[in-house]
Amino acid sequence: MSQQALNSAKSLFAAYRAALDTLDADIGAPFLQALSLIQNSNGHVVVSGMGKSGIIGRKISATLASTGTPSLFLHPAEAIHGDLGMVRQGDVILAISYSGDTEEITRLLPAFERLQTHLIAMTGNLNSTLARHAEVVLDIAVDREACPLNLAPTTSSLNSLVLGDALAVALMEMRGFQEEDFAATHPGGSLGRRLLTHVRDKMRTQNLPYVSGDASVHDALLSMTEGRLGMALVGTPERLDGIITDGDLRRLLVSGSDLAKVTVAEVATAQPLTISPDVLMADAEARMLEARVQCLVVVDAAGGVAGVIQIYE
Repeated sequence: MSQQALNSAKSLFAAYRAALDTLDADIGAPFLQALSLIQNSNGHVVVSGMGKSGIIGRKISATLASTGTPSLFLHPAEAIHGDLGMVRQGDVILAISYSGDTEEITRLLPAFERLQTHLIAMTGNLNSTLARHAEVVLDIAVDREACPLNLAPTTSSLNSLVLGDALAVALMEMRGFQEEDFAATHPGGSLGRRLLTHVRDKMRTQNLPYVSGDASVHDALLSMTEGRLGMALVGTPERLDGIITDGDLRRLLVSGSDLAKVTVAEVATAQPLTISPDVLMADAEARMLEARVQCLVVVDAAGGVAGVIQIYE
């Protein structure tokens, strides 16, 4: 039973590889025409499809929208009950239907024409109703579905998904879409936070642990424990004379030194790494990783301590 299940999975993988090889070999002018239509449009890419094609369509639309191409998904059944109002003149319609004769899709074709949209068909039937009405036809035909019954959309769904992602990636490159652009559409994600957030937005400013240079390392240890930063600032908020870290403490302990007799000034780093509050968090994290430190002291233009930034809290 287990071997049979593995063979079924491997058979599906083989079918997928063969379908992608065929898709790769056949891609050409229609794909470039589709890119041109989208690139030259001032509207949205409206993706539409029923059933499994609709599920794939939602993903394609989401990928386009998140990578710099304004897009929305239009459910064909809902479109005839008012959602057609989403579509505007000049929009590019990407309609997905393997048969090319899905009733809910074909019923929308006259409306798309009246709205003077540009229609891209993604279908496995180049002689279908959808294909005949389209300006560009992207062929997703497969020899058979990977489903043992040749019924469930599997290989054809893969082709649709891959072609949609290929459009999105090609459009990204054509438009020079960069990390900063991606962050702007993903402000809630980790990348967005890193590329849109400055050090001043994340630095800790309250209850920073300060010690004087003539204090004992034992006293510094108490301040560091209370501060929970793995370090203490030597000096005052107006003047930074250095820092002492838990690494300094470990080295003293290994050497057998008496923490009560060694002063902070004897072991502190007099010129620690610092950073401006105006630096992006992405740059701050890169600097910290390169220096292999968990904290950076944030220093303002006047040389005073503005806060401390930490990446491993």
